[in-house]
Amino acid sequence: MPRIPVRRDTGERGRLQDIPVQGHKRVLLAAPRGYCAGVDRAVIAVEKALEHYGAPVYVRKQIVHNVHVVSELEQQGAIFVDEVDEVPTGAHVVFSAHGVSPAVVNAAADRGLLAIDATCPLVTKVHREAVRFARDDFEILLIGHEGHEEVEGTAGEAPEHVTLVNGPEDVDRIEVKDPDKVVWLSQTTLSVDETMETVRRLRERFPNLQDPPSDDICYATQNRQVAIKKVAEDADLVIVVGSANSSNSVRLVEVALEYGAKAAYRVDYASEIRQEWLEGVATVGVTSGASVPEVLVQEVLADLSGAGYAEVQEVKTAEEDLMFSLPKELRKDISGKQDARALGGRTGS
Repeated sequence: MPRIPVRRDTGERGRLQDIPVQGHKRVLLAAPRGYCAGVDRAVIAVEKALEHYGAPVYVRKQIVHNVHVVSELEQQGAIFVDEVDEVPTGAHVVFSAHGVSPAVVNAAADRGLLAIDATCPLVTKVHREAVRFARDDFEILLIGHEGHEEVEGTAGEAPEHVTLVNGPEDVDRIEVKDPDKVVWLSQTTLSVDETMETVRRLRERFPNLQDPPSDDICYATQNRQVAIKKVAEDADLVIVVGSANSSNSVRLVEVALEYGAKAAYRVDYASEIRQEWLEGVATVGVTSGASVPEVLVQEVLADLSGAGYAEVQEVKTAEEDLMFSLPKELRKDISGKQDARALGGRTGS
């Protein structure tokens, strides 16, 4: 996997002009936003693997879908690869937050790699559901985006039992062997509304379609979508900080437009905000995807402040304090002492 260049530019403060508009300029800042517990766990896993074992540590695919995070980790000594056959025999390899199929796990073992599984526990839950339903001979309709790493990992748990459903428009082509033994699962980072519409259409075709035992779309994805819905109804413009290959970031743009924002754009960095986006804009909504560090949001706010949007009102719709345990190999520091966040729990508890 080629190195992803950093396009961040923090030296252009003041490049956005403060042009008068009708109304009072302000920013509505969505909360929750940014890092979720699964992303936080995965990024810390790579950092701790570098501390424990020294550079290089290899990572299959991007650890999370954010170009800034990947670049920062590369500078610390992480090497990102597309497949485990690119990793030297006996080296340490970290599996990304999006999860991998059993075939990838086996390929790593065959090469004698020392694997550290940084899969988000909520993705692991979906994997286990797929295994269980396949064991009971159910056909699994997996709602998700073709080619997404999470979808490939989940489908790989039971390939003979899984049919991918890309969205509502895909439902009419779906055929099943036994309409009485069919269940749906989903990618964790989808739009809640679109997923429920897909399920509704599937149930019209297959009335006995079973639901997963619990909601597959992760709490963080849902929380960020709820927050941007609240912001969007009052926003002339919404800026979503996140990368193009981040499914949940792309969905936030779509949700903002659907729920009333007059315009919405995704950026990796503040330097990508265009002056023309701000023409006639009094209220700017700002949020970030679940794999985005807060520093990038703060840089957006700083640039907007220079353009006259100095007033920031936080729109909070939920509190998040969940913390996932680290992979078992990384729960102790170099001295052998258990890491303070090794076993997860709630922040501040």
